[in-house]
Amino acid sequence: MSESRRPLVGLIMSGGGARAAYQVGVLRAIAKLLPPRIENPFPIICGTSAGGINAASLAAGARHFRKSVCKLEFVWKNLEIQQVYRADAVTIGRYFLHWVLSLFLGGFGRRNPKSFLDNEPLRTLLARLIDFDGIDAAIEAGALHALSITASGYNSGQSVSFFQAAPGIEGWNRAQRLGSRAEIGIEHLMATSAIPFVFPAVRIHREWFGDGSVRQVAPMSPALHLGAEKVLVIGVSPPRELPGERLYAPVYPTLAQVAGHLMNSVFIDGMEVDLERIARVNRTLSFIPEDIRSNADIHLRTVDILVIAPSKPLEQIAARHTSHFPWAMRFALGGLGALKRQGSVLASYLLFHKGYARDLIELGYQDAMRRRDDILNFLGYSGGALPPAPDQSP
Repeated sequence: MSESRRPLVGLIMSGGGARAAYQVGVLRAIAKLLPPRIENPFPIICGTSAGGINAASLAAGARHFRKSVCKLEFVWKNLEIQQVYRADAVTIGRYFLHWVLSLFLGGFGRRNPKSFLDNEPLRTLLARLIDFDGIDAAIEAGALHALSITASGYNSGQSVSFFQAAPGIEGWNRAQRLGSRAEIGIEHLMATSAIPFVFPAVRIHREWFGDGSVRQVAPMSPALHLGAEKVLVIGVSPPRELPGERLYAPVYPTLAQVAGHLMNSVFIDGMEVDLERIARVNRTLSFIPEDIRSNADIHLRTVDILVIAPSKPLEQIAARHTSHFPWAMRFALGGLGALKRQGSVLASYLLFHKGYARDLIELGYQDAMRRRDDILNFLGYSGGALPPAPDQSP
């Protein structure tokens, strides 16, 4: 790597359903910190679940970074639940009845239920939000090096990262994860955001796919395989601290508490483990001189990582907005205990409403602005100097 250019910076936006609005607040702060007409600071953009939707939108508008962020912010700040999934009483009742009949009939019916909610409206929203032709245009213009969207294959059990990238980038095949070159479209985003049981799986070619956070044991992997030398991670959960004292819990956990616990294990745990692993690798490599690494043919390299994560639990914010759920959803979630404080984790993933989204965007913006110097130094803008353009050759 020559000294005349800055490293390829990767951006990773993890999954988290409605929590992904937090990522937009961080992006808004970055757009404000950088010069108005600066090129896209993230040549490699990787996303999973709802973070994949943010990633694709950002990649499609990579030639105009600030404008792309503003568009994404506008959509989230005016979002209604009905734009993501059908939450009217008739649809909720029909799906509930379908599940009950299937259980009592032992699956004897013509069609078994696919999910608890119908997210077909999301297709319309994605078509309005993202100009998919803009992804190739950004790559050809040099504003984007690669976009990766990860989904989980229900048939193969593999975590598949579909990527659209500059020529010369090869796919990869590792244990339970692979990279496959593709032209990213609505089906990939519907698949990566298909939360198990909540939204239906999506078929891409010969296989059915669901939420990309499921079985994603190495969330950092796609960015590194695509050539990222530095990675900015925008999380959707506060950094986990040392466990405190285990207090006596006299009340049995509600179904919402259990579901929220499972959601956290799917959307959060994988990223935390992968970040810890890379930190250990970086530390180990720091003790090995460069010449010894070269002579020993060690193919590992240090990766500079910056993590921006919420400064407060997002379920606490969600608990203040559960009244925005349509009454049929409130009825269903109330029965699960999701409207109580202990069960609000589940609500924090499903509350696609502008009131909740605006609070998360504001939190993301404030959290990022508090890390202003860290972000500018990480992106090579310390001292106000503009960095040289990145070399995006493979």
